[in-house]
Amino acid sequence: METREMRYFVAVAEELHFGRAAQRLSMAQPPLSRAIQQLERRLGVVLLHRGSRAITLTEAGSVLLREARAALEAVEAAERRTRRAAADRPGIVLATKAGASSELLSKLLHAYAAEPNAVPVEVILSGPGEQERLLRDGRADVALLHRPFDSTTGFATEDLHTEPQVLVLPAGHPLATRPHISMAEVESQTDLPFPRWPRRDGTYPDGPGPQIRDHTQLTQLIALGRTCAIMPDSVRPHLRENHAIVPVSDASPVTTVIAWPPHNTSQPLATLVHTATRL
Repeated sequence: METREMRYFVAVAEELHFGRAAQRLSMAQPPLSRAIQQLERRLGVVLLHRGSRAITLTEAGSVLLREARAALEAVEAAERRTRRAAADRPGIVLATKAGASSELLSKLLHAYAAEPNAVPVEVILSGPGEQERLLRDGRADVALLHRPFDSTTGFATEDLHTEPQVLVLPAGHPLATRPHISMAEVESQTDLPFPRWPRRDGTYPDGPGPQIRDHTQLTQLIALGRTCAIMPDSVRPHLRENHAIVPVSDASPVTTVIAWPPHNTSQPLATLVHTATRL
């Protein structure tokens, strides 16, 4: 399969409409339809159910959509990393979630800068879940990820820190005086609905909670009494007096890991990883 064919199919599979996909690809619809038909004939499978009113993916089409996205990300990553390696002053791009692991990150950057073969480190502060995507598509060389929220499949990793989770809610809320709380109790309360984070395509799931884009927005809405959130215990330094924290006794612990593509064997990256595990 050619990358051009994969891009064509991904556009059709995501739009589920040949006209919109053709517009997205800046091409006419007839050659796009022919290209998908030729791809189906060559693979010997039906990828799309073409109804009179709608297009749906077959099981084979769903598999190809998932695999094609991963393949295109790998191609883009190879292009980006190749260009970065040819730069006059190569460095490391590190992605991390804004507001998370800030103390660890500060110590890591300071300790790494003291290493004899250190190179400049560019830090990308991303939204929740974005640092994994930045690492997969080559915009980052290394990332701080957080299990179980981020997937580390396909990456080389080292565990750095494990911590419990806490419920963050507005100060003065009746639950704020509790010494601890269970997940069932958190989920049963109705006056503070959980926030809704955007999906990969930018849409939000249905629900009563507010739509959230970043950590700053979340903490402000918690302080205003519009939502609550379960977060790693290390969030404490970023909160103010109008927030309250209650430990969640049965929430899964969060493990911060440093992750990188296993085929990246550069010495500066190896030194950065070694520095992180030493800290």
